[in-house]
Amino acid sequence: MNYEDISYISPERTIFKRARGGFLSLQLDDRLYPRVDLYMAFPFTHAREYISVRKPSGEEIGFIRRLDDFPKETVDLLEEELKKRYFIPKILKIEKLKEELGEYRWEVKTDSGVTIFNTMRGHGNITLIKDDRVLIKDKFGNRYEIPNLKDVEGKYRKIIESLLS
Repeated sequence: MNYEDISYISPERTIFKRARGGFLSLQLDDRLYPRVDLYMAFPFTHAREYISVRKPSGEEIGFIRRLDDFPKETVDLLEEELKKRYFIPKILKIEKLKEELGEYRWEVKTDSGVTIFNTMRGHGNITLIKDDRVLIKDKFGNRYEIPNLKDVEGKYRKIIESLLS
């Protein structure tokens, strides 16, 4: 697919609504899609741009070029939907981080509460995604974010820096 082939969804042509069952629906021109899913093309660098709108089968209907081009009530609805799909707790404080049997055990305070999780030793589980933002994937695939590595206590920052892939 070339960029010329991309179908953009404009505010003038659309109505997004919460449908029965809590699903997101889309009225695009004269066509009703009773359930649609949203996917960010660039979730870490351009989270408010290039949002793919798809049928549940995965077939793409089109792209929202800029979320902020839509009316506030639509933006609120779409943001709510995206937050469900891209739920990533932000780590506010690391209480404890230590290696145990080839895994790292994290005890952290997040914006969603206190939690404990393990990451496997090796590459790909801790990634620098932009500037000093760090993405951590635990051994079950759950993701966590450290918004700014510079804010992490020195001894824990050194461990994390040694694990960055």
